[in-house]
Amino acid sequence: MTGDDRLRLIALDEEDLGVLSAHMQDAVLKVGEMSWMAGERRFILAVNRFAWEAGAGDGGRRRKYQRRRAALRFERVETVKSAGIDRDAKETVLELLALSFEPRESPSGDIVLHFAAGATLRLSVECLEAELTDLGPAWSTPHAPRHVLA
Repeated sequence: MTGDDRLRLIALDEEDLGVLSAHMQDAVLKVGEMSWMAGERRFILAVNRFAWEAGAGDGGRRRKYQRRRAALRFERVETVKSAGIDRDAKETVLELLALSFEPRESPSGDIVLHFAAGATLRLSVECLEAELTDLGPAWSTPHAPRHVLA
């Protein structure tokens, strides 16, 4: 794999954030891989994202999937609030399901990170400014994420 197939996406509006959300679906991270830099008004997550865009491999009987190490960065963050996340349990693994934007007085609003088991992270932002960057090559994984519908 070359650096040419690495994603680098920027979100400046709600539609862009939907694209980031699709690429971040089923990313996993540890609580300790989230960093709030209040003085810089920046929030960063280091994740192992499932590479949905890579497809299912060679088309043979045994499917091959990929994960990639990536960083998700949010700028102009004013406050960070969490629900259902023990910020002191640094080794706890979270599964990111989706990102959404709840507007307030334009252009401000809340970016909500929705995790499995109902956990959420809410970033109040001056305006929407986010970036997803793949940090290295993909690695194979034999399993795709599965969702149980209630």
